[in-house]
Amino acid sequence: MTNDADVALGIEAARRLAHLGLVDIQPGLTDAEFATIERRFGFEFADDHRAFLAAGLPVWTPGQDDHPDKASWGWPNWRQLDSSSTLHEQVDWPLATALDEIQHGEWPPGWSRRPHDLARRMAKAKRLLADVPRMVPVYGHRYLPAGRGSSGHPVLSIHRLTDTIVYGNDLAHYIDQEFREPRVTVPLWRDYV
Repeated sequence: MTNDADVALGIEAARRLAHLGLVDIQPGLTDAEFATIERRFGFEFADDHRAFLAAGLPVWTPGQDDHPDKASWGWPNWRQLDSSSTLHEQVDWPLATALDEIQHGEWPPGWSRRPHDLARRMAKAKRLLADVPRMVPVYGHRYLPAGRGSSGHPVLSIHRLTDTIVYGNDLAHYIDQEFREPRVTVPLWRDYV
């Protein structure tokens, strides 16, 4: 069940993004579009993420989304389900990178002993990863966990399993961190930032 605070967080994040005037924002996703996306990818959006995308669908940030490489995946355009291999790569990235690193020897510290045999290790990793919430792209390599009835999770920047950092305490804070220019108050140095 969605609660008003969860929805308010997503709407506040959308308001902050729109207020910056830096992003091309299309009309928000409809309930039918959410249902199609969730069915296609096998996850449900968290409540704040759903409210954010229902308020308006960000699709392009001039200057930041102009380069066709993974470093600049940009906003996932959830309306291009069939025509965008980039969207599928972006959705699959957290799981793919985790499995790649596990295949090459990484093993999450919270998991039990790592099998020495590669086939057993990969089978065990896939079983354990099936119990971890899917990560859903917000922008570029920034992700929120999936899960209807959840909200307020930190936005994670996931470049690799071993290169994951918090990029915002929640969706609204993330918008400020990623897109708002910091106000530097130190004389001399502010001219060089």
